[in-house]
Amino acid sequence: MVPALSVLMVLLLAAGWLMSARLVDGVPALAVASGRTAASFLAISAIAALRPRSWPDVRKGFGRPGGFVLLAFLGFFAYYSGTLLGIGRIGASRVGLIVSLLPCVTFVIGIVAFGERGTVRKVCGTLLAVAAACGYAVADGAGGDAAADGATLSAGVLLALGGTFTYALYGYVYRQRMADISPLAALPAITGAGAVMLGLTTAVFVPMGGVTAADWGGVALLGAGLTAPVFLISHELILRKGPLHTSAVALVVPFLIRLGEWALGWAGAPGPLVLVLIVACSAGVWLTVGGSRRAQTPATGSGTTDDTGEGAGVPQIRGTS
Repeated sequence: MVPALSVLMVLLLAAGWLMSARLVDGVPALAVASGRTAASFLAISAIAALRPRSWPDVRKGFGRPGGFVLLAFLGFFAYYSGTLLGIGRIGASRVGLIVSLLPCVTFVIGIVAFGERGTVRKVCGTLLAVAAACGYAVADGAGGDAAADGATLSAGVLLALGGTFTYALYGYVYRQRMADISPLAALPAITGAGAVMLGLTTAVFVPMGGVTAADWGGVALLGAGLTAPVFLISHELILRKGPLHTSAVALVVPFLIRLGEWALGWAGAPGPLVLVLIVACSAGVWLTVGGSRRAQTPATGSGTTDDTGEGAGVPQIRGTS
């Protein structure tokens, strides 16, 4: 089940980014982010409404305002704002390079803040995947970016790093605050709050002149048809396998986007070096998330980790809101 969910998530993510690339040609990026989040909220809420058995857990999710507001801020407002504002300062390829460090950031957060145990295989796999992503950005993604002065470059890097850090932290906070209810029940509250935060920011700071009804239709399709399923699948994977697995698998997405651009005629064919880096990245992801897992006795008590069952690796925090 997990391999199938991982493959489906990667394909949907790649398709979503390719569609987003076309939409942002005529729609401000932050408007695309807020629109797709709102459409995802409506789609996920509609699915939850059609499943009466999920209603008690949906009410439980909305009954944790401290949890869903924090998650909306980390995973939607801060992540989208940081990365999209960073693109405006240092270009998409540099921001893509920084976001590709997500597995490494997730790994470090897990060890430092949540007491997760690392292995030599996971360390080597993460380092190989990140190194391949860095090499890919240098070899295939540097062209076309405008030069930036020192202050602008520093600001863009800090914004993108901030967004990447908050998204890595989001995975762990989600498992703390919402691990006892299904993603379908938790996401209406989280995506709703995220849509409100992004929508208010867009309404105040983003000029909307020139955006057509067809543009909004494309944004709605992106959110309901691609982003909403990705949310449900990725959050299920976070609960089943943990944030490191989910972010490491998603590291393949930038390379699929590059191949998709070639297949659609938007860019030239990737060269031999780029193909080698794609293979190296895939190998690093496999090392990071692969390997056998030995059943262990569940730990108990506040702040400990349960390494067995569906919520493997979930920090057991008591009394969360």
